[in-house]
Amino acid sequence: MALLSKNTFFLFMFGLGGILPLFAQDSTAYWIFKSLYSLSGTQTSFVNWNAGGRNNISIIGAASGSAYYTRDNIKWTNDASFALGGIKYFDNKGIGAQKTDDRLDLSSTFGMQLAKGFFLTFVSSFRTQSINGYTYPNDSIPVSRLMAPGYLNLALGADFRKDDNFNIFFSSIAIKSTFVLDDSLCAKGSFGVDPGMRYRQEYGAYLKMKYNRPIAKNIEMKSKLELFSNYLNNPENIDVNGELLLLFRVNSLVSASAQWNLIYDDDVRITDSDGNTGPRTQFKSVIGIGLSYKLER
Repeated sequence: MALLSKNTFFLFMFGLGGILPLFAQDSTAYWIFKSLYSLSGTQTSFVNWNAGGRNNISIIGAASGSAYYTRDNIKWTNDASFALGGIKYFDNKGIGAQKTDDRLDLSSTFGMQLAKGFFLTFVSSFRTQSINGYTYPNDSIPVSRLMAPGYLNLALGADFRKDDNFNIFFSSIAIKSTFVLDDSLCAKGSFGVDPGMRYRQEYGAYLKMKYNRPIAKNIEMKSKLELFSNYLNNPENIDVNGELLLLFRVNSLVSASAQWNLIYDDDVRITDSDGNTGPRTQFKSVIGIGLSYKLER
């Protein structure tokens, strides 16, 4: 099973790299490319401030890109996004910046149209982080690293696609792989792997929904929901990965964003502030304003 997990990872990372040049040689008339780059930050300082507060500076950088290929009955969509941010408290002597956002997300959807709006589709997605994560104030023992965890989903199924802004994909043939490529974390059985194992393979049903739309002038909404049910272990406990992003564009260079992420995985055990350990709903909110630059052709 561990070998299969390793093979599926390399199939996604290198197999896709081998296919892409074949389509890249095709006429660019069949391709649409989009990318967005942003940098936002805040700086807060207090002098004799009665209400209290901590001097700090925070910065978040993000980049995302998409490549869409459409020709005859073939539609191929590729998306990549990266974000990294941190906050530095100036009164924390000896403690560096603390991570506030860190994600690397890749996805590819290849479909052949069977009827108007319906496709036979192969979906792959991969996500991880780039730098170590800590539970502060302890900044000496990492609780996460690059590829610890890493998640890879592969699925074959039916895709209903109204347009490029709305689609629902369902598969009853799906594989979810969890990677913990760190000796200390896999020894503890972090992120749902068995203690001492570096991979975990799950087989089940997978649903993915994407919905994007403008909701007002210069305000755009992007949303994504992924659901996975493991056939072999508590299929009623559904893994959830949801994302909602609002983009506010002031002008061609200045923008603001608000992002919310919700994750639930019954196999991931989290210890709360009272010392109780068990599955928990994970929630993250990131709000920022700064500079952005959009490319499209």
